[in-house]
Amino acid sequence: MADIDAIKAELKKLNAKATQAKMDLHDLSEDLPTNWERIPEVARIAHEAHEALMAARAKLAAAQAAA
Repeated sequence: MADIDAIKAELKKLNAKATQAKMDLHDLSEDLPTNWERIPEVARIAHEAHEALMAARAKLAAAQAAA
C-alpha cells in the first residue's frame, strides 16, 4: 500500500508539471509569431511531462491490479 501511496504522490506532482507545460505551450501559441523560436523547446518540455504522467498512470494501474 505504501508503494501505491508513493505513486499517487508522484502522480500528483507529475500532473501539476504536465498541466503547467500545457499552459506554457498554450500561452506560447497565443503569442505567435512572438517567440516562435521557442516552439521546439516548449513542445519538448510538454511532451516529456505528459510522457512521464502517462507512465506514472500505467505504473499506478499495474500496482493497483497487483494489490
